[in-house]
Amino acid sequence: MDAPAPAPAAVTAVDPRLLVREQGFAGYLGEFKRKLRAGDLGSIPVVIGLLVICVIFQGLNENFLSAGNLSNIAVSMVATGMMAVGIIFVLLLGEIDLSVGSVSGVSGAIVAVLSVTNGINEWLAIIAAVTGGALIGAIHGFFFARIGAPAFAVTLSGLLFWQGFMLQLLGSNGTINLDSDGLVGQLTTYYFSDVAAAYGLALVAVVAFFLSSFTDSRRREAAGVPSRPLSEIALRTGLLAVIAFAAAATFNQYKGLPLAVLLFLVVLVASDFVLRRTAYGRKIFALGGSVEASRRAGINVTAVRISVFAIAGTFAAVGGLFWASKIAAANQSAGAGDLLMNVIAAAVIGGTSLFGGRGRTWNALLGVMVITSIQYGLALEGIATPIQYMITGGVLLATVVIDSVTRKTQKTAGRA
Repeated sequence: MDAPAPAPAAVTAVDPRLLVREQGFAGYLGEFKRKLRAGDLGSIPVVIGLLVICVIFQGLNENFLSAGNLSNIAVSMVATGMMAVGIIFVLLLGEIDLSVGSVSGVSGAIVAVLSVTNGINEWLAIIAAVTGGALIGAIHGFFFARIGAPAFAVTLSGLLFWQGFMLQLLGSNGTINLDSDGLVGQLTTYYFSDVAAAYGLALVAVVAFFLSSFTDSRRREAAGVPSRPLSEIALRTGLLAVIAFAAAATFNQYKGLPLAVLLFLVVLVASDFVLRRTAYGRKIFALGGSVEASRRAGINVTAVRISVFAIAGTFAAVGGLFWASKIAAANQSAGAGDLLMNVIAAAVIGGTSLFGGRGRTWNALLGVMVITSIQYGLALEGIATPIQYMITGGVLLATVVIDSVTRKTQKTAGRA
């Protein structure tokens, strides 16, 4: 009897990302074409759009890219950006929070009533305001996660309730002026005038990025999983260095590094770490992908949902402090107007999906830069507020359409 033929040698599976990096520039070019066909371009369209906005408005008004205007844009965008960070956590679940505008108004009112009207230490007033925002968010999360009410309905009710609560706190006068030299007042008015502050922050950011990327690459290489080559890390670090030091030079041409921008960057780094580097962050992404699969995997769905809405409330309260600082007062118009639209628009325009499961807190930075740049550019041209609303709404609609088309393209390509 003939001996059985030897089994063919097993074919070792090779991760396609390794092949891309081994092929060098040609590999990355091919990968880019593949992502283009699959509709997976990440933040590239937003960056291109921001550059187009800058070119257009600079052509219309030479003051648009001046150091003073860019610095004012950076400070103005922080309040909306802070709130957008919280909204991103909620959007990652595939849900929405319509109450953040009203919660931000409540935050400013609490600080004003406690510190100005009642003479309580401003630090304690700030802590009470932020804690109040977290509690409000947790209440919304409870009705959504535990009771089962739709998040849209719960937070819409919250929008009305907390707007009324804010008016009740402010009383018949309706406006409480804040001390411009106080803690809240200085959130948007304090600048680190020493040039070393802005350049030092840029240097720290570049070095930290390189060390983090290099360490992560070595760790992944040791584990036998795809990792970035040193050349790619160096290129990314170089691009970051150009952006960081250009921003530092711009700030130093005006008043220096704004405290508001520094605090916003700290929040972005910390929140991005929570989402991408912790088990809690992975649970949020898992819930955005499939609630039932997450529940079967042992994730406490109710607790995560409540905590996410509490986070949104917290950032709404923080954003409210920056808005109160900007106008040096808490008044009846706080949290109204186009604030809610701008917050959601900043998150979505930046690249966070309305359908859940895709996004990063850095999207808040990109999105709010687009929104604020458009507003300042139109203001420089003397465009009426109604036209500004329509243009911003059009940009948001275009972004939502692109997001929907991208999801369909990815499904066609078998990536969703």
